[in-house]
Amino acid sequence: MTEHAVIPGRNVNYVRRALPGWRATLFGSLVWAGAMGASALINLLLDHWVTPDKIRIVSLLFAGGGALAFPLGLFAARLVSLGRGREVAFAAAMVCLAAATIRLTAGLYALQYRSYYAEWHAPVFTLTWGFQLAFTMAVASYQFVVLGIRLYFPLGFVALLAASLWFALQRR
Repeated sequence: MTEHAVIPGRNVNYVRRALPGWRATLFGSLVWAGAMGASALINLLLDHWVTPDKIRIVSLLFAGGGALAFPLGLFAARLVSLGRGREVAFAAAMVCLAAATIRLTAGLYALQYRSYYAEWHAPVFTLTWGFQLAFTMAVASYQFVVLGIRLYFPLGFVALLAASLWFALQRR
C-alpha cells in the first residue's frame, strides 16, 4: 500500500495534524494583514493615487483580504506539505498563501463592487438579479486580477518569500 492511500479514520487525523495552532494563526493573520495593507498603501502613495479616503479603503481591503487568507493559506500549505521536506513546504507556502490572498482579496473587492452597483440591479432573488450578481462578481474579480495584483509588488512579494521561508523552517 502506498503512503497516499486512503485509509478510513486516518484522513481525519491527517487533517487534524495539518491544522495550525491558534497563536501562529492569530499572529500570522495580523502580520500578514499588515504586510498586505502596507503593500497596497505604499504603492498607492507612490502613484499619487486619487484621494486619501480611497487610499484608506483600498489599503483596508487588502489588509482584510490578507487577514482572512492567512489561516486558509497556512492550513492548505500544512495539508499539502505534511510529512514532506522543506523544499515542498516552501513551495506549498508560496502557492497556498499567494492563491488564498489573491482570491480572498478579490472576493472582498467583488463584494464591494457589487454593493456599489446594487441599486441598479433587479429585485433580489429574481433570475435577472442572479445573472447580474454572477456577471458583476466575475467582472470585479477580473478587474482585480488585472489592476489589483500589481499592488502586491514588491513588498507583498517580499512578505510572501519571508512567510514561506518561516513556514519551511518550522518543525514538522
